[in-house]
Formats: sequence, C-alpha cells, structure tokens
Amino acid sequence: MVRPILTRRIFFQPGVTYFKPAGIPLSSLAETILTVEEFESIRLKDYENMDQEKAAKKMNISQPTFSRLLESGRKKIATAIVKGQAIRIQGGNFEMVMPRGRGLGQGLGRGRGFGRGEGFGRGRMGGFAAGPVGNCICPKCGYKEAHQVGIPCYQKKCPKCGSPMIRRQ
Repeated sequence: MVRPILTRRIFFQPGVTYFKPAGIPLSSLAETILTVEEFESIRLKDYENMDQEKAAKKMNISQPTFSRLLESGRKKIATAIVKGQAIRIQGGNFEMVMPRGRGLGQGLGRGRGFGRGEGFGRGRMGGFAAGPVGNCICPKCGYKEAHQVGIPCYQKKCPKCGSPMIRRQ
C-alpha cells in the first residue's frame, strides 16, 4: 500500500499565478504547471533565504521532500524560461495557514499589545488592500490614474486599451 501524501502548509498565496513571455500570443504557447507547494518551497529557500530544514518544518514536511519540491520547481522554471513557455501556478496538496500574531490594541494585556481582536483578521479586502494612497496602472500600456477609495484597481478597465488595471504605490 502506498503511503498517503501529507498536506503541505502554505503561508503565502501568490497574487500573480500566470507568467508568459512578452510578445508571444497565448494561443501559441506551451504551458508549465508549477504547483503551489513548489512555489512555496522556492519562495522560502530562494526569496526568504531560509535553510531547508527550517523551511521543511514550516511546511510540515520532511527535509528530503522539501528538497525534491525545490528541485522540481526550479527545474520547471528553468525549462519554461529556456523553452519560452508560460508558467501557471496552481494545484497541489496543501492547506493555507494564516500567520498568527497579536493585535496592537491597548486591552488588558498590561501594555504588551494584547488587544481585543488578537490580530488574526485580514482586513476588509481580505489582506490584499494597499490603503487609500497609490495609483491604478495598466500593465499593458502603462496608463496611470489615481486610486479611488472603495473601488479596487482590478475591477477597473484601462480607458486606452481595456485591460484590467493593477495597483501600485
């Protein structure tokens, strides 16, 4: 009997899940699928500079499994770049884990930051809001306009080319 695969813990949901070479129509591109676990292993090791043992423990997997995920993810990214393929981040066997922390309220915690809410919320925009300042920018043509409070940039269309806008500070 095959041993069941453990659920991997993921602490970061990528905001962008698709990358493609510029100037090549999507219909003519081959696609490489990078699992969320492979993405997380690359993020922890290469972006956060975490050692493999600590990163594996954080993801709730063994160090050899972490090493295999890292190697597989790096190989997929390298192949996609060399062959000019698109990269899609999706799928896998994982659970999202929200980081735990303490709120900054005054409460009854004797000045140690123990507010009523314990700091577990993600805000009204689910943790993706950038506040009232910033600009909405078209990633296609570069058109820029001031962000309007209450209207997410991704819901706006560029008046020049019709592409969805993105948020930049």
